[in-house]
Amino acid sequence: MFGDRMLRQETLKPKSVGATLSRFSRYFRPFWLGLTLVAVLMAVNAYTQVIGPVLIGQAVDCFLAPSAFGEEGGGLQLPADTDLQAETDSQANCWYAPEVAMGDPSRNDLLRGLLNITLIITAYYLVGSVTGGLMFFSMSRTGHHVLRRLRVRLFNHLHRLSLGFYTRNETGDLMSRITNDSDTIQQVVSFALVQVLSSVLLILWIVWQMVVMNWAYALISLSVVPLMGLATLWFSNQARKAFRVTRQSIGDVNAELEEGISGVREVQAFSREETNIEQFRQSNAVNRDANIKAVAYTSALAPTLEALGFLGIAVVVGVGGILLLRGQTLAGSAISLGLIVTFLGFAQRFNMPISQISVMWTNIQSAIAGVERIFELMDEVPEVQEKVNARPMPPIEGNVALENVEAEYVPGEPVLKGINLSARPGETVAIVGPTGAGKTTIINLLPRFWDVTGGTVRIDGVDVRDVQLHSLREQIGIVLQDTYLFSSSVMDNIRFSRSDASDEEVIAAAKLAQAHDFIERLPEGYETVLGERGAGLSQGQRQLLAIARSALADPRILILDEATSSVDTRTEQRIQAALNDLLKGRTSFVIAHRLSTIRSADQVLVLHDGEIIERGTHEELLARQGFYYELYMNQFRRQEDLPVQPNGSGPTSVETLPARPVS
Repeated sequence: MFGDRMLRQETLKPKSVGATLSRFSRYFRPFWLGLTLVAVLMAVNAYTQVIGPVLIGQAVDCFLAPSAFGEEGGGLQLPADTDLQAETDSQANCWYAPEVAMGDPSRNDLLRGLLNITLIITAYYLVGSVTGGLMFFSMSRTGHHVLRRLRVRLFNHLHRLSLGFYTRNETGDLMSRITNDSDTIQQVVSFALVQVLSSVLLILWIVWQMVVMNWAYALISLSVVPLMGLATLWFSNQARKAFRVTRQSIGDVNAELEEGISGVREVQAFSREETNIEQFRQSNAVNRDANIKAVAYTSALAPTLEALGFLGIAVVVGVGGILLLRGQTLAGSAISLGLIVTFLGFAQRFNMPISQISVMWTNIQSAIAGVERIFELMDEVPEVQEKVNARPMPPIEGNVALENVEAEYVPGEPVLKGINLSARPGETVAIVGPTGAGKTTIINLLPRFWDVTGGTVRIDGVDVRDVQLHSLREQIGIVLQDTYLFSSSVMDNIRFSRSDASDEEVIAAAKLAQAHDFIERLPEGYETVLGERGAGLSQGQRQLLAIARSALADPRILILDEATSSVDTRTEQRIQAALNDLLKGRTSFVIAHRLSTIRSADQVLVLHDGEIIERGTHEELLARQGFYYELYMNQFRRQEDLPVQPNGSGPTSVETLPARPVS
């Protein structure tokens, strides 16, 4: 099944490369100064590489085999029918050796001229080395700035996405896009990109120089270039498709890894080690096969281009040698030994950047696949969005009303149906019902974690869709069943809800939540650094810290979603005393199975199949002996043995209450 999913991903058509690169280039705009420096250094570096073969060719014609020399000079004897104009042109190129240009050099003149041109060539190569190093450093520095900007924007966007997005996407895959994909982009931006651009510039400059020196000989020497271009195009397209699969498959590997590590306790508890290992082995096998396929194309491209490069060198030497030995001209100019050496140097330098482009281009294909995945994530539109003219939420008093509210996670499958409720400031509303009835959905609508599909949610008469999300959520406190603690100190974890709170305020909130005593017993008290997700603390202790965090925020609306479900009875009694103080003056919505919170509620709403089927106080609902009564009998009997008075009769224990079938 996993392999089939990856196979479907592999057959997807890649997105427009031009559009992706154009979009990515916008991140470089703020760093135009650094890019300008890179461009200047790139041009100087390319010039030093082009001028080298030209000077070496001139050294051959002017000093090693000057055409003006005869046998006594030890120079190469050209055939008698050699074009004299070619001799004049060759001598005219010896601008740094006047004696040679004049046609009457001595051996000392030749040695002196050879020494001079050697020093010039050495200087050019030194300049090329320095500019090359500075070019890569400047591009790497710019690339790191660009990648930081991209990561920050992606991280910001992830925080704006609605909760529904995270229910559909695996955390490991999202982390892979931020880490693995961005690392691939970083390697390309820091090295491969400037290598490819400088290689392209060098190729164009070499072609232009060859055409200037002898356009006909240049065309012959470059006859294999179209074959190189076709090979590069085909292999790079295939590699890009393969690298798209590798980027997707590594996301699946990370997702499997994250789940395996996070759920290791459950894995060991149910003896699922072998099954999980096998699943991880399969996901790694898919990634392995995808990488092998991508490497196969990249490995085949380099030797193919190398073989074509040797063919190009053979053409340069063969054609040039034949023309030289026969004394024939080409495009009106004779072929000198120095010209052949120059073109041979050009051919070698021409093949080198093409090989570099082929290798780096496959890396760029991998980076493009990574950029596509990142932009795909950044194009995800939050399901819950602020209106353009959204205004700040005024200070909340606590009037909450849901009017004919409907909600659904999957279109056509309603979770809430025509919900109507109202709560006045200071009231506590308990929401009960079987699993899947829609309890958590109701409380998710208040801070707009989800949006209604019908009806309206109002706080103090204001539609929550008309106000800014931040101003709304900062006035609502939430304590969830699954407490999330960060890998920081206890003090910082409590202060998370209000960053400007003093240490004294944090300690006061901890005391209110009955957490101060156990915090003081920790090795470093409030400065104790917690492990990942609060490792080292019991579930009850983590819940106490979550309550302290919410108490520090001093919200006007408080939501408790099974807030005391993971603590023992004794701890719950302490928490309940704190909650009684915390709930005073606040509008509170409580989802709980513990009678201690439900019995004190001002109203209890009973949900079933997305609808409110009963409402009233705890005592009123028990007296009706309806659906709530059945929940009480079935779910709460083992928690407390409380006397009740059904139908106004005398006290009766829970065990003697008659159970009615659930209708």
